[in-house]
Amino acid sequence: MSYQDRVKQHFAASIETKMQAMEALTPFITEAADAMVQALTQEKKILSCGNGGSAGDAQHFSAELLNRFEMERPPLPAIAITTDTSTLTSIANDYSYEEIFSKQVRALGQSGDILLAISTSGNSPNVIKAIKVAHDRSMIIVQLTGKGGGNMRELLKEGDIEICVPSTSTARIQEVHLLVIHCLCDLIDTQLFGGE
Repeated sequence: MSYQDRVKQHFAASIETKMQAMEALTPFITEAADAMVQALTQEKKILSCGNGGSAGDAQHFSAELLNRFEMERPPLPAIAITTDTSTLTSIANDYSYEEIFSKQVRALGQSGDILLAISTSGNSPNVIKAIKVAHDRSMIIVQLTGKGGGNMRELLKEGDIEICVPSTSTARIQEVHLLVIHCLCDLIDTQLFGGE
């Protein structure tokens, strides 16, 4: 297979996964956006977390809300708890890597806030701990997962929303996660500030 054919194969697989995800996930994406809008209109905030590429997605989401997505509008309260290296390394060093998000959620999360918990496998131990603490804080969970939802699926409570990409490929799941994040940002902006 030529390199060009390999590239085309990646594009084709990405398109196919996105088409399957569009059919399966649209209701859950709109439900998550509604929950986020409700939280934001009640002066609540959205915390986000994940590891590796999912950390990048958490930061991307936070940046789109705090700065802007595609329209000029006021900044919205969102914090990616993946970014403070002093906090992350001190918690990992003094306690364990599994607690790097949960300790931050315990300190920063309040009732009615939302935790955007991102894990391609649904099995990240530190994200799972963060979800448990968020539930203790009466927060709402929006989960971005794949591969059947993993252990995170078992933690869902009433009011939580799971957006599970129908794929087992980490690359394809991450590609859809980014699209989901853009959909959430667009729906939040549209509901709060109008527009086409």
